[in-house]
Amino acid sequence: MPALSAASDTCSLPPSPVDGSPRRLSWGKLVQRLTDFSTSGSGSSIESVSNSGSRSDLSDSGSDVSPSPSEEDLFYDPMEETILKEVVDLIAGSLREAKDSDCALRCAKLLIPEKLLEHIGQELLHLAASEPCGLRGALIDLCVEHGAACDSMGQLSVDPYLVPTFQLTLVLRLESGGLWPKIQGLFSTKSPSTPVVRQAIKLSTGFRVIKKKLYCSEELLIEEC
Repeated sequence: MPALSAASDTCSLPPSPVDGSPRRLSWGKLVQRLTDFSTSGSGSSIESVSNSGSRSDLSDSGSDVSPSPSEEDLFYDPMEETILKEVVDLIAGSLREAKDSDCALRCAKLLIPEKLLEHIGQELLHLAASEPCGLRGALIDLCVEHGAACDSMGQLSVDPYLVPTFQLTLVLRLESGGLWPKIQGLFSTKSPSTPVVRQAIKLSTGFRVIKKKLYCSEELLIEEC
């Protein structure tokens, strides 16, 4: 009887790891495998986090960088475009009125190229960009150069209720190149008692502009356009 109980006790014991299948790993190797796996996994996850973090940092830093505004953007006023159109129209109207006076523009019809008015507008905006009141502070003198003489066509104050901050002198020229100077004499009328009145005069697209600041003693700025 004692022998049988001993045998039953022996059968109830769990099998020893040494007696298992040869494919099974020992406890030491299994622990080493688990340690190596956890180490490699955490390293790759840390690397991926660092890589993603570096990419996000780059994207964030790139989104924060914005181009610095230029000087023209700092001084730009949307109202300047509206004021400019009115000023250019005033200049063209003053020149057409001058054709009826006794000056270099005395004629029956004055031809003003659209390109000339466009260039004058661009130059006015450029010269008024750094002024405290912008184009509203401009005082504009109109002159026409013919030969060695220069006739005044009038003066315009952009805003008569504002003290001018700078003065611009526009020196326009008569068309002297091409076929026009040769044929414009054919359209002139002449009588013994009146001076020669040309039927049509055309202005050149080139001009000179002189800028003078009225609130400081800076040198004159002269630009050829």
